[in-house]
Amino acid sequence: MAAACGNNERMDSHPRPTRWRQAMVARLEAAQDVAAPVAAAMLAVPRHLFVPGVEPEAAYRDEPIVTKRDAEGRPISSSSQPAIMATMLGQLGVRPGHRVLEIGAGTGYNAALLARLAGPGGRVVSLDLDADIVQRAREHLSAAGAGEVEVRCLDGAGGCPELAPYDRLIATVGVWDLAPAWPAQLAPGGRLVVPLDLRGVQVSVAMERDGGRWVSRSVRPCGFMRMRGPFAGPETVTVLRRDPEALLMLPEPRELGELHDAAALDAAPTEITVRREEPAPPFAAVTGLALWLALHEPRWCGVSGDFGRGPVYTAGLAEPGGVAVLQADGSLTVRGHGAAGARLAAELAAHVRAWDEAGRPEASTLRIEAHPNTPNAPDLPDDPAAGGRVVIRKRHTTLVVGFG
Repeated sequence: MAAACGNNERMDSHPRPTRWRQAMVARLEAAQDVAAPVAAAMLAVPRHLFVPGVEPEAAYRDEPIVTKRDAEGRPISSSSQPAIMATMLGQLGVRPGHRVLEIGAGTGYNAALLARLAGPGGRVVSLDLDADIVQRAREHLSAAGAGEVEVRCLDGAGGCPELAPYDRLIATVGVWDLAPAWPAQLAPGGRLVVPLDLRGVQVSVAMERDGGRWVSRSVRPCGFMRMRGPFAGPETVTVLRRDPEALLMLPEPRELGELHDAAALDAAPTEITVRREEPAPPFAAVTGLALWLALHEPRWCGVSGDFGRGPVYTAGLAEPGGVAVLQADGSLTVRGHGAAGARLAAELAAHVRAWDEAGRPEASTLRIEAHPNTPNAPDLPDDPAAGGRVVIRKRHTTLVVGFG
C-alpha cells in the first residue's frame, strides 16, 4: 500500500519550507492549470527533503535540479521542473486506490506525489536503472514519510510484471518508443503518460487504448533526459563546452564537423529578425517551432546553453559548416553561425514564416496515434505528408502525427 505521506511535516523544523512550498504552488496556479488534487499533493510533500544537497529555498523554485551526470558531463538524473510535473500528473489523473507504475525514480519526489494521489488504498511502484539512484530515492521517501512506495532497481522498459496490472503508468524520462511491456501491464481502461520523442522533440502525451491502437487524449510540450539502456533511442547529445554548459542535440547521429567545437557557435552571427514584437512566451514559441521543424526539416537540431544572450533552449538547423538557431526574447530572431550560417539563417527564417502562416500550431493541437508493429498492423501511408499527417516508424510502434 502506498503511504499517504501524512507525517512529512514533522521533518520541517522551521515554518519557512511550508511557506516556500505554498509560494511555489501559488506561482504554478497563476501560470497554468493545476488540478486540485495535484496542488494539494505539492503542498503536502516537502521537495527539499528529496534534494538534500540543495538550499531549501532553492528547492521550491520552478526549476529542474540535476542530481547525477555521466562521465562526459551529460545530465542523467534530476528532480524535474515542478511545472511539468504538475502538468503530467494532471494528464495522468491518478485517483485514490489506483495502482501506479513509474518509469524513472529520480529523487523519489514524483513517486511521493503519486502516493498522495493514490492513497489511501493505492500502490506506487517506481523503477530505475541505477542502484545508487534507487537507494537515494528510498532514503528520501523514508525521510518524507512515504517509505512504503516500492522502489526497484530494474530497467523500466520491461516494467514490473509481477505487480501488474496497473491503472496508470508514467515515465519521467524521455522515451523514443513505447515499450511493449507497458501497454501489456496496464489494466483495461488504463492510461499512460510519457515524454514521447517525435523526431527529437519531446511531448508529454497521455494515451489510452482505442481498439488495437493507442490514441492521445492530451499532448503538452516537455523536455526530459532520455531513457538509457537497451531501449534508448538514436538521439545524440554532444557537450560543446562545460563552463558555461552548452549542449547540441540531434534526433539521430549525423556528421557536423567543426560544429562540435563551441567556438563555431560563439562566433559573430548573421542575424535576421523575423518578427519584432513576439506576443507568445519564448518557451511556447520555441517548442511550437521545434515541433514544426522536427516534422518538416531533417536538418533540425536543438541547442541549449549560453551564447551571448543568457541561457536558452532553442531549435535550429545544423549541417557541416554552419548552424542557425532561433532566439525568442521579445522578438523572433534567427542567428546563423559558421561559414554556412547566413544561408541557414535565411532557411530557418522561411520555416518560421511558414509556421506563422499555418497558425502557429503547438503541441496541444497534436493528435498522436501509436500502432503496434505487428504482422496484421494496418497499412499506413508511406508518404510522410499524406492527409496532412506525418508517419514516424519506430522499433515497436508506428506513430501517426498530425496538427489540428
